Amino acid sequence: MAKRDYYDVLGIARSANEADIKKAYRKLAIQFHPDKNPDDSSAEEKFKEAAEAYEVLSDNQKRQRYDQFGHAGMGGGGGGQGYGGGMNMDDIFSQFGDIFGGFGGGGGSRSSSRRVKGSNLRIRVKLNLEEIAFGTTKKIKVFKMANADGVTYDTCSTCGGSGQIRRVQQTILGAMQTAATCHVCSGAGKSIKDRPKDADAYGQVRKEETVEIKIPAGVGEGMTLNVSGKGNAGPFGGVPGDLLVQIEEEEHTELKRDGIHLYYDLYLNFVDAAMGASIEIPLVKGKAQIKIEPGTQAGKILRLKGKGIPDVNGYGSGDLMVNINVWTPQKLSSEEKEILTKLRESENFKPNPSAKDKSFFQRVKEMFQ
Repeated sequence: MAKRDYYDVLGIARSANEADIKKAYRKLAIQFHPDKNPDDSSAEEKFKEAAEAYEVLSDNQKRQRYDQFGHAGMGGGGGGQGYGGGMNMDDIFSQFGDIFGGFGGGGGSRSSSRRVKGSNLRIRVKLNLEEIAFGTTKKIKVFKMANADGVTYDTCSTCGGSGQIRRVQQTILGAMQTAATCHVCSGAGKSIKDRPKDADAYGQVRKEETVEIKIPAGVGEGMTLNVSGKGNAGPFGGVPGDLLVQIEEEEHTELKRDGIHLYYDLYLNFVDAAMGASIEIPLVKGKAQIKIEPGTQAGKILRLKGKGIPDVNGYGSGDLMVNINVWTPQKLSSEEKEILTKLRESENFKPNPSAKDKSFFQRVKEMFQ
């Protein structure tokens, strides 16, 4: 499910220059080119994966954003939004055809006909904090277009299977040949031969399918994951589209999330803050006991290393920040008032902050550092 690192895809170092990136991409593009790997869906996916990596790393602005934020900076952790994930084969040959040199790139040996890609589907999936922290697998029912049982295809009679209609025009310079995508078969080079009664003009029917979606740990609100090949079927037996899964994050009742870090407000009574205590706090999963030192002041922040959310790109986990609040009673009995009145004048109850008692500004500054 999780996208591979773009540098790993191209097999280059993160310090690679423009020439290195182009050379690595050309090598992979030729290796997995559809002309060398006909009807090989695995090679086609690697061909598209390499093109996606090249699209980002060959652009200085996109590369800088990727180096800083990973796939999350490319429009959604799982990817495929705006950068490469939505590219079909024709997009790749149109944008990067010059990379292939004489090896079939729009001209060359590549056939004019193409496998028409089905449209993408979009769904939303709600996740709780535990599912986000540890990853999960969801089984989702989707309605999608599928090729009908019994449908068969024939060569398109309009373009003769080439996928293009060629015209010759006479000009003052001589005959000029132009080509355009066939308007009947949309460039697939096929037409419907036998169409089941319930199928549409493309030989497709609407079906329900249960799709299993593996969601990696660390995703966040608004991220989009790309489940390749689980969208609508491609017309005329073409390539299926993708299923784009947008993440919605359910708010936790006690823990607040900020990126990979979690925050928890702990309210202590005055006695526990003054005398110290062992307090139970919630984690994403389960509980933890933390020690409150005697004389703990309100505003102190305790950090539990590694108890936050994993980074979606695999760069460790965040922390859980516990913010200490001392609860002030709002109603007192006569007996309680009497006790506190006696304590009011005690030297130990008079505020006397030392240099080690950090200000609010210092605590916030250190927290963000």
